[in-house]
Amino acid sequence: MALKISNLFQAKLSAQEQLHFSEQLLALIYAGLPLLHAIQLLTQSANASWLGWLHELHHQLKEGDSFSECLIRLDGKFSMEFVNLIKVSERSGDLSLALKTISQQLTDQIELRRKIQQALSYPMITLASSILLVIVMMIWVIPVFKDVFENFHAELPAPTQALMRLSGMIENWFSELCITFLILSVCFFILWLRSTRLQKLCDRLSLRIPIIGNLFRLAALTHWCRTLGHLLASGLPLPEALRITAQSSNHWISHDFSAEVFKHLTRGWPLGEALSKADPSHILCDLETLQLLRIGSESGSLDAMLSKRAHSLGAQLSSQLNALSQNLEPLMIILVGATIGSLVIILYLPIFNLGQIV
Repeated sequence: MALKISNLFQAKLSAQEQLHFSEQLLALIYAGLPLLHAIQLLTQSANASWLGWLHELHHQLKEGDSFSECLIRLDGKFSMEFVNLIKVSERSGDLSLALKTISQQLTDQIELRRKIQQALSYPMITLASSILLVIVMMIWVIPVFKDVFENFHAELPAPTQALMRLSGMIENWFSELCITFLILSVCFFILWLRSTRLQKLCDRLSLRIPIIGNLFRLAALTHWCRTLGHLLASGLPLPEALRITAQSSNHWISHDFSAEVFKHLTRGWPLGEALSKADPSHILCDLETLQLLRIGSESGSLDAMLSKRAHSLGAQLSSQLNALSQNLEPLMIILVGATIGSLVIILYLPIFNLGQIV
């Protein structure tokens, strides 16, 4: 029982785990198994970390609760979008369609995240390595040169003197600097977790970062269009779909955008006007997307237009990520080379003038 409870109250399942669950369940449903037997079969073959909540899910289903209600009671293990798509399927009686839609959406989300990580991983690793190398030089390499230069009994070049002073400061205050940085990071993280205002500020600032800010915007808008399109295609009315889209948003800008569109719709504005009023500065939604969604709304094909726009935005994002990755790699190599090269040249300036110094 203790194992069951501890597993039940673990953190929310990752997108990959939710995808794995939906694909397994979909395969069993396609094979003709009823839901209760499918969950029981999953319980028999699941890994240990899933056993607690799967047993609980099977127990609640056996007592007659609906599938969506059982998922809600699992302490937020599944996203609201997952749960609401299951709820829609209970109205239509087509669970397999909901699971197929969930699997497709989770696959798209995971693929988009993988592309972003792949494009940014090399520059981030290179930048972190160069910073670490500079710190190592400042603490262990440059002090050795400092001892050598003291024996010259002559004035060192200005760049070398500045580098020696900086190295001395870092060497003397390294522990204090690390502790200060750690404390500030922890305080910021705690404040970020507790302050919605700070989270919104960080999300807004992230869209203004040069070069990669537009990538964040495209990723958020792609997720918004894809989520809303899937919910509408599943049969949800637009206000309800917007509410769920806001709940499942991974970015405060898109969350607030959904909430504003919902507010203007409830006041009687058509969707095109609601979209324009919700984002007058086009922070998230560009003009082309607004125009296409207005056309889709007026023609009655909003769900199809959202899916097409999500696909188009995803293609734009992939193209920009590839271009960024190809351009950043040589730039990072040049940056690292220039940084290390400058340090070496500054260190060897006194040696180049050794005749004058001696």
